[in-house]
Order: sequence, then structure tokens, then C-alpha cells
Amino acid sequence: MGRAFPPFAAVRAFEAAARHLSFKAAAEELCLSPSAVSHQIRALEAYLDTQLFERRGNAIALTLTGRGYAGKLTGLLNAFEESTRSVQEAGARPFRVLCTPGFAARWLVPRLDRLSFGDRVRLAVSTGAPSTDFASNGSDLVIQWADAPVPGVVTEPFMSSWRYPVISPALRRREGVSVPEDLLRLRLMHDETLDAWGEWFRAAGMAEPSMPRGPVFPNCELSTTAAEQGQGVALAYDMMVRGTLASGRLERLFDAVTMPVTIYSVAYPESRRDDPMIRAFRDWIFAEMARDTGAVDRAVATG
Repeated sequence: MGRAFPPFAAVRAFEAAARHLSFKAAAEELCLSPSAVSHQIRALEAYLDTQLFERRGNAIALTLTGRGYAGKLTGLLNAFEESTRSVQEAGARPFRVLCTPGFAARWLVPRLDRLSFGDRVRLAVSTGAPSTDFASNGSDLVIQWADAPVPGVVTEPFMSSWRYPVISPALRRREGVSVPEDLLRLRLMHDETLDAWGEWFRAAGMAEPSMPRGPVFPNCELSTTAAEQGQGVALAYDMMVRGTLASGRLERLFDAVTMPVTIYSVAYPESRRDDPMIRAFRDWIFAEMARDTGAVDRAVATG
């Protein structure tokens, strides 16, 4: 069976009149005459076999049924308008992604040329946790830390990682680091968020020691950058430092790792779940992660 819909012109006329509580204002919005709006609404009432407005001289008021129907229609028409606009603009407008500087530099930017519309991605970076208030953050999609749920926002975890110590090659040579115990005489970089040095020392077979004093950074990206500059040893997320290790700017220390945790998710408004640009970017992110995970699996299998 096909869908049973009332005439769309009648629906538009009713929804506009219900918002304005005025046939005249609805007529101006729709570029119709007030009598045409009245005619469309009477046609809709006939189709539904129910009264939607009470006429009180020159004034109108919604019936209880009309009020409920209007509320549902306004939401549906808003979503319909937004979906239509997103399709119309998908081929031309920039796609705005909000993320942290570290994620942009270490993971996203180096692979953007593999995204079919990468030249239209406009990055906005946040020094703290990126805002998921899409009414004010000016973005289409946010790379969110971890996977905490946000009302009205779709949150999809895509990156999990274990951690291990990293050090600059020059500092490693100068300090002669060769066993985990050597770290206790060096400066360790600590994170305000999920500092895991105790967990790593236990994974390395050591009773959790008294930690050497060292700077505390608001996130792992800054502590990793400090290690890159030779300021000490950081506990880095594997998924975020592979490129840095490959370039030789950092070296991994030891085989022990922490348990993996979710570190990044894609987040976007629930009302835009079917936006073609969001879907394409989301699918690309997950494909890139599958590619990275496959490379690790192959390395383990042949190592």
C-alpha cells in the first residue's frame, strides 16, 4: 500500500497559519491570498474530517486537535527543509570540522588528501575539549574526546588505543635508557586526563613506584609534544604517535602497554544524521581506522 498524505499545499498553509495564528500572515509568507489560505485549510479539514481552527470573527484559534497536529508538522517541515538544504549545498559549501590541534596535526591532516572532498574541509581547532553545542560552535562535525553521550548529538567512537612511553632520540642516548627502572630518574610528563603511569609501570612488571616529579599537562597531546622537544618522557597513545615514531622525532620505550581505551569519537547533530557530507566524512574516518588497524594486524602477523 502506498502512503496516504494530505495535499502538501494544504499542509503548508495550515502549518504557517498555525504558527502565526493568522491567515493574513500565512498568506504573506506563502505569497498567497488570505482566501486561498483559508480554502487550503478547509480542504485539509475535509481530508482529515476534523476541525483544526475555531473561527472567532476576524480571529482564529487552534482546536486541541489542531494544536497537536501543528506541533508535529512544524518539526517535520523544519527537518524536511534542513535535509533539502543540505543536499542542495553539499556540492559547494565547506565542511567544518572542530577538533584539537594535536588530533589535526598528528592524525587528520596527514591523510586528508585521501578524502574525496578533503579540499573543502575547513578545520577549526580548540585548545580544550571541543564544544558539542552545535548551535554555537560553527561546525558540522566535532572530533570529541572519548565517548561521553550528549543529548541531541550522535556520538560514535572510532579510535581506541593503548599507551607506552616515548622519548626523543637525543634524550634517550644522553640518559642511557635501557630498562623501565631508568625512567624513575627522568622527568615524566603527566596528563590531567587519564594519567596512566601507574598502570604502565604495573604492566612493565614493577610495583607502582613513587612517581618522579614532572609537569602536568591538560592533555596527552601537549605532553607528547613536550617529549618531542626533549623535555622528558611522555606516555603516548599508539594511534596518535605512529607518524611521529616513523619520522624519528620520537622513539618508543619497551614492549609493555596499558589497556586500550576509547580516545576519540565523531559527534554530529542527531537532526543531521542523514546529511550526505556528514555520512561521507564519518564513513571515511572509520575506513581510515580500519586501514590503520589492518596495518597493525599485518605487522604483528609478520613480525
